[in-house]
Amino acid sequence: MQVLAKLPRVTDANVLVGNDGVDDAAVYKMNDEQAIVQTLDFFTPIVDDPGKFGEIAAANAISDIYAMGAKPLFALNIVGFPMAVLGGDTLAEVLLGGSRKAHEAGMFVVGGHSIDDAEPKYGMCVTGVVHPDKIMSNASAKPGDVLILTKPLGVGALTTAVKRKIRTEAQIEPAIESMSALNRPGGEAMNEVGANAATDITGFGTIGHMLEIAEASKVGIEIDFEALPLLPEAMDLIMDGCYPGGTRKNYLYYGSKVDWDEKLSEPEKLLCSDAQTSGGLVISTPAEKADAMIEALKKHGALAHTVIGRVSSDNPGRLRVNR
Repeated sequence: MQVLAKLPRVTDANVLVGNDGVDDAAVYKMNDEQAIVQTLDFFTPIVDDPGKFGEIAAANAISDIYAMGAKPLFALNIVGFPMAVLGGDTLAEVLLGGSRKAHEAGMFVVGGHSIDDAEPKYGMCVTGVVHPDKIMSNASAKPGDVLILTKPLGVGALTTAVKRKIRTEAQIEPAIESMSALNRPGGEAMNEVGANAATDITGFGTIGHMLEIAEASKVGIEIDFEALPLLPEAMDLIMDGCYPGGTRKNYLYYGSKVDWDEKLSEPEKLLCSDAQTSGGLVISTPAEKADAMIEALKKHGALAHTVIGRVSSDNPGRLRVNR
């Protein structure tokens, strides 16, 4: 954000969401009925299987479109790849994985750009569309809203266990399934039921992304630790010191803005800080719509549909995690 602050301020009134805030995508108003939503994301392999890596990277990139309440339209691939080392067949598997996930989202990959790179990287620039009045901005959560999470937590700990050879990829299949799952169920549920705000839980962990909403919406947020849905073994691994470096960075960076329940242990705090890849949506919805939202998430096949907290007018810009 310090770097972005040095860039020229966008003054076009049609830019409804730009780099002034911390939203998941940019939004440009085309007319009174349509706004274009655009995002991009890419990263290095999180699993060894090239096709599954493509699926995860694509699901992660498309997620930002759903987080804004929008419908994905098409995507462009972003590729850095060591062709001389890994070869064209491996790259084709990565791209086919991304294409499969795009097809599942109801869109096409229509092109892209690649460079020769020493370390493989893959992702997408995704374009979607939304009605200007239905944008799910981080700045629109309301006191009294409940917060509903659509995927379990703990991906960071489980993928780190594979990197450290404590677990095999076959042993963390629930995490791989979660990362490769689209957030389409959350997007469809929001479109049906209505919500005030949403974001996806990715690299900044639960505390980082919840603080983004708290600060942008000028509200306080409370999370109930015991309500958080977790992947199998995630808590055990963190208790054994198995978690990515980004998790501790999140804990140290955001911790001063979090009011931790005194009963929470450090591993439990780290779980709340765990850096996720292609995590679920947190949907901020009016309390009277919570039951309908949960039922809609179930109907559309969300991996989780759990009330994890609430939005308050107290302590704006801060997060409290209760035990």
